[in-house]
Amino acid sequence: MADDSGSKTRGAFGSYAAIGDSFTEGVGDPGPGGIHVGWADRLAVLLADRTPDRSLRYANLAVRGRLLDQIVAEQIPRAKELAPDLITFCAGGNDIIRPGTDPDDVAERFERALADLTSAVGTVMVPTGFDTRGVPVLRHLRGKIATFTAHVRSIADRYDCPVLDLWSLKSVQDRRAWDGDRLHLSPEGHTRVALRAAQVLGLDTPADPDQPWPPLPPRGALEVRRDDIQWAREYLVPWIGRRLRGESSGDHTVAKRPDLLPLVRH
Repeated sequence: MADDSGSKTRGAFGSYAAIGDSFTEGVGDPGPGGIHVGWADRLAVLLADRTPDRSLRYANLAVRGRLLDQIVAEQIPRAKELAPDLITFCAGGNDIIRPGTDPDDVAERFERALADLTSAVGTVMVPTGFDTRGVPVLRHLRGKIATFTAHVRSIADRYDCPVLDLWSLKSVQDRRAWDGDRLHLSPEGHTRVALRAAQVLGLDTPADPDQPWPPLPPRGALEVRRDDIQWAREYLVPWIGRRLRGESSGDHTVAKRPDLLPLVRH
């Protein structure tokens, strides 16, 4: 298993670039001006606290809807050009949830991309997939996601990369960790992932990412059914429509931080 203890990466990073899809862009965690925040931005803040004068330079190249090959073509060359001290590389999730995709094939392409990255930059941290047993939209794909996650951990081990193990992060299995679309994390979910990522990198964190949630009142069958109908109307039908039209949620979307810029604290 890959070492995710953070012992080999403990210390400050002067620059950080995040690459990936909607998860890394921060969809589900809205911020000022319509720009999403997300776990990578929150991790950048935690990293900045460990740099002299909080002088971290940060780029986020992630774009929602991107498949693995698109990330390899569009984001990895830019990440190599920026040459940061730290990269987080999360890709393949959108491939895995597509019907008919083979997680073994996706993993082979993922490994080629990771080999390219690690040959050119410093530390590359790799997140795994989530355990989707409690996510209604993705529950039926749990076995496929687990297979890809096992591959990712083995690949990370071969290239000596720290692993952000999201499969074992129990707190994000609570429905409050997920946005209303049931596909993306909520602000609190993104916060907990950022805290766990900081722990992997050996940082002291201001809170425990696996801190238990407050108890929820029981929900009746009628309430659950009403929520399911509202979700289908608001999210499922538009998603199906985009798929039928061959559209992506990331069409006409560009990276929110394409350059390594100093992190401005508000």
